[in-house]
Order: sequence, then C-alpha cells, then structure tokens
Amino acid sequence: MEDKKFTTDQVFGISRALPLNYVPRAYVDEKFINCLAREKHLVIYGSSKQGKTSLRKHCLSENDYIVVHCSNKWELEHLNEAILKQAGYEITLSSEKASSGSRKIFATIKTSLLGSGASGGAAHTKTDSIKDTTAPLELDPCDVNDIIKALNSIEFNKYIILEDFHYLTTEAQTDFSVALKAFHENSSLCFIIIGVWLEENRLTVFNGDLTGRVLSINADRWDEEDLKEVIRLGEELLHITFENNFKRYILNNCFDSVHIIQEACRQCCEEEGIFSTQLTDEPIEIGKGISPRDLIKKVVNEQGGRFNSFLNQFSEGFQSTELEMFRWLLFPIITAPIKILSNGIKQSSIRRELMAIHPRGSELNPGNVTQALQSCSSLQVKKDIKPIILDYDQTNLSLSVVDKSFLIWLENQDKDSLLQAIGLPTEQEAKKQRNLHF
Repeated sequence: MEDKKFTTDQVFGISRALPLNYVPRAYVDEKFINCLAREKHLVIYGSSKQGKTSLRKHCLSENDYIVVHCSNKWELEHLNEAILKQAGYEITLSSEKASSGSRKIFATIKTSLLGSGASGGAAHTKTDSIKDTTAPLELDPCDVNDIIKALNSIEFNKYIILEDFHYLTTEAQTDFSVALKAFHENSSLCFIIIGVWLEENRLTVFNGDLTGRVLSINADRWDEEDLKEVIRLGEELLHITFENNFKRYILNNCFDSVHIIQEACRQCCEEEGIFSTQLTDEPIEIGKGISPRDLIKKVVNEQGGRFNSFLNQFSEGFQSTELEMFRWLLFPIITAPIKILSNGIKQSSIRRELMAIHPRGSELNPGNVTQALQSCSSLQVKKDIKPIILDYDQTNLSLSVVDKSFLIWLENQDKDSLLQAIGLPTEQEAKKQRNLHF
C-alpha cells in the first residue's frame, strides 16, 4: 500500500465502492458469514449510514447476488416484478387479471441468458449449455408460487438482496414477510433484507411463522476499538496522523456513528489541505488547530434543512386531525436528554408525557399513542423522508432515532425555537400544563 496514492474521498468519503478503510467487525462480519452457511433468509438492520451495505459488499462477491432497491411506491407485485427483472427476465403486462386482482404478467428470459441467442419463457430443457425455451410464462405477480417457479426454471441460485426494505409500505413489508415462508419451504432461494430499524425481530412481528427461518444481523454496533481502527487505516492510507485530542473528541462524541467519524476526518483533511496520500518521509500530523466540536457541528448542520423539513412534515401527520398525535409525539423527542433519546424512549414514558401536556390530557387513551407510534415509519415513507429518522420498535415498545446525525444536530439546537416552529408549547409552557394536570 506504501507506493499507492489515494484521494481523501476514496478513504473517508461516501462512495459507491467499498471504503478503502473498511474494518471487519468480528461480532458483525463473522456472524454474517456464519449465517450465510445456514441457508436461511438474513436481515441486516441498523441506523442509517452504519455500514449495512458495505457489510454485504465486503462479505460477498458481486457474482453471488442480485440487488433490488425498494421503492416507497411499490406494493408486493412491484417488488416481485423487480426481482424477476434483476434475475434476468423481461416483464410485460398481460390483459388478463389474476385471482389476486392484479394484472398478470408475461415473463420472458432475456437473450443474454440463452446460449442459443433466442428468447422465451420459463419452461426449458437443457442440452449442454444451451437452453431451449418455449413461449413466455404468464404469471400472477402476487403469487409467490409463480415467482418461485419462474426463478427455478432458469436455475437461479444467487442471493437476492433487498436494499432499503424499510421504504416499502407496511402492507408490502407484511405481504412479503408472508411470502418469505414459502420461499424458505418451497425453494432453495435465500434473501438478504437490508433495512433501517433497530428491532431484531422486525420481520417476525409481521409474520410469526418466520421464527427460526430468518436470522438477523445487527450492523448498528460499532465498538470504540473498531472506530479507532477506521481512523488508523485512513491515516495509513493517506500517510497522515490526526492529533490525539482531535481523535479522542470525535470518538467520544460521535454516538458510535462510523459515518460521523468518516465525515469529521474528511472535513479535517480538507481544512488542512490534504486531498490525497502525502508523499512525505514521515506522516503529516493534522487537526491540532481545528476544533473537533465545531467540525462535528459543521458535518451535521449541513443536514439542518433536511432535519427541519422532517419536523415540519412529520408534525402534519397523514392529514389534519383533532388530536394531532404526530405533532405531539415530537415533544418528547425534541425535549428528551440526548443520552436517553439515543437509547430509545419507551412507549409508557411517551404516553405519560403526552397525557400530562396534551390539550386533551387524560382523555387520551393508550390506543391513540400506540397507533401513532406504529405508523411513524409509514408516515415518513409517505412523506418521502429519506433516510427515515424515527422508527418504532414493536418488540421492545420504544421509539428510536435511526439517524445518529439527527441526535447531534438536535443537541445543538434551541429546543424552544424548534417546538414553536411546529406549533408546540415551549418547555416552560408545557411545565405549567403539567402542573394543571397534577
């Protein structure tokens, strides 16, 4: 590596390729590899920008999988069609309707998959490496059995990776969770599902039959030693060294976010004029005259517009309602101590807080709060908020922030100004309201 030259963006920047300073984590990478050998569906979960995609890129060869990037506009049939397309089919609509109510589709094998250069449907016989095909297969895009039959007919044997699964509607996630059981029992196909949430058993909440059929990998966890190694590898690749106090501060104030570490190091390099590997005899020390606190604030403040937009859109809810539950859910989020917020706020705490400060007070019932919490992700998907910021864990009954940059941004904001901007009482006004109730 000593004779190679790299750009700062290749090392610390966000790129399409695997980061040059990627650090395998034994508690994540090894578990992922071990789980692959068990021939079950896998779920990789964690906060935004915590290395979920890099994990599968590091552990799998590009020839081992196909990737489908999920959309918030999709229902189950759209997801299944996208899978068939990535597997090698061309899809056209049929004029007939399936029993599910969806229009049937014709699945035709792409020419590139056929040794003979012809195209055709799913049925085939094999003569050496040439596949002779018949007419296109007419499928119900909502029928998992049809999808399995189509994939089996071309002897498809790669992993199917579903990126951004959390962007699908709740209904589509639930429907696909039901289909996963059939994929497990009636085929050898394995899915790797990647989503932004902190709930280990998210898919089994949607479908209890998946218990034992799906394995989960928590990619959110970054130990301090691994974050230190991310910095050390970056230093080595750029032939620099960050000043010790600088490193200590960003490690202690990044909320275990590898993204914040990467961005803070990149910004520091840019401010010091380091844009590529330094061709000096000794590593160049940087960061001594730079405030790491200001640098981290700069990193997250670049997303300030997105965070303010999130607060406004979330507070509006799906539509105007008398209780305005989504607006009021933001009060405990904005006012909670950051250390508590980073661990998730329990449903019971949120309910007590809202009953004390909401204009309807004790008239609120647990169902009002629960229903709003369970719809948090759906609301953000509908509002096209990317990446999502809040997610509700139905297993542990807690509301979590799944974008660690938001935590740091929130810590540096005037809370009363944020509350007033979305039509909520200030903390002092809320305190008076509590006193009226108690």
